[in-house]
Amino acid sequence: MGVLSTSYERLNELLIEPAIAQFAGIFDLNGRFGVLFLCISYAVGYALFRYRAQRQLTDARSFWQFIGGSRVNFHRSALLDYRYYLVRAILKVALVVPIVGLVDPYILHAGDYMAFFNNLWGARPQLGQNLALSLYYGLGVFLLLDFTHYWVHRAFHCRWLWVFHKVHHSAPVLVPVTASRVHFVEKIIGQLASAISLGLYAGIFWYFCGGEISRYTLFGVTYLVFICNALAANLRHSHVWLSFGPHIEHVLNSPAQHQIHHSDAPRHFHKNFATNLSLWDWLFGTLYVTRAKPEVISFGTGEGDHERYLSLYGLIVTPFVDIARSVSAAARRLSVSSRAPTGET
Repeated sequence: MGVLSTSYERLNELLIEPAIAQFAGIFDLNGRFGVLFLCISYAVGYALFRYRAQRQLTDARSFWQFIGGSRVNFHRSALLDYRYYLVRAILKVALVVPIVGLVDPYILHAGDYMAFFNNLWGARPQLGQNLALSLYYGLGVFLLLDFTHYWVHRAFHCRWLWVFHKVHHSAPVLVPVTASRVHFVEKIIGQLASAISLGLYAGIFWYFCGGEISRYTLFGVTYLVFICNALAANLRHSHVWLSFGPHIEHVLNSPAQHQIHHSDAPRHFHKNFATNLSLWDWLFGTLYVTRAKPEVISFGTGEGDHERYLSLYGLIVTPFVDIARSVSAAARRLSVSSRAPTGET
């Protein structure tokens, strides 16, 4: 009985509890998929539908058709995304957290930087907690993490990391939960990169403030993240075209811009890597601005193999299969090259 009880507790810890917590996340404001943010996004979408219907700018007869109808929301890929949303919680507990935990002791955190600066220059006087410092600190965290995500995202479009990021781009239809179609390897690297950059920033900021400063939050969420999620962020992974116009899109990333990023048309490749601020795309030459008139686009990688990613196995295992094949092919080429005659002298 003891063994069975222990096995059940382990099963509950690894499978049942994570899945329940992930489902309950839709009632939490710390994630984009909170009911509030979903409702805001679809309210914006409905207003856009009414505006276009009144001006005969859409062929959709109902809002359900406007957001894709059954063709999109019950597509095999969308149904997979709904399942993967729950499975990702299990992967997080079973793989992401343990691996990040193994690496974490070797990463410098805010306290390490503060100790270094204290030894180098001496301790700073405590400025105390105040709203201005909290706002500045929160702004810095937001900008730094957004900047870090831009470069991590861009790195995953490179040759060897693309096999993992391709999982996200393999979706032939977009629904809000497609945002969670992220391979656990990409999640691990993203979390480590964020921890490293945030540790450095927090250590420097806290040193000059003489101690730890809390971020200013709204409803338990960093205020700028709350604002950006409230700007119809869930429409980024949808078939609802919402452009902010070429001027605003030099700073803020619109849903239409991210849909361009998911386009399978070569002219759209390697554009709009930013999450919230398209300012980074503008600064580093990857910006693609949109107009109010929707572009005719289809989603995917342009490689014609999205069928390989229409199962949980495909989303999780296919990248490793592709890497193994690439390594094997490279080894064969190297072997053939080493056996080839070099000619006589």
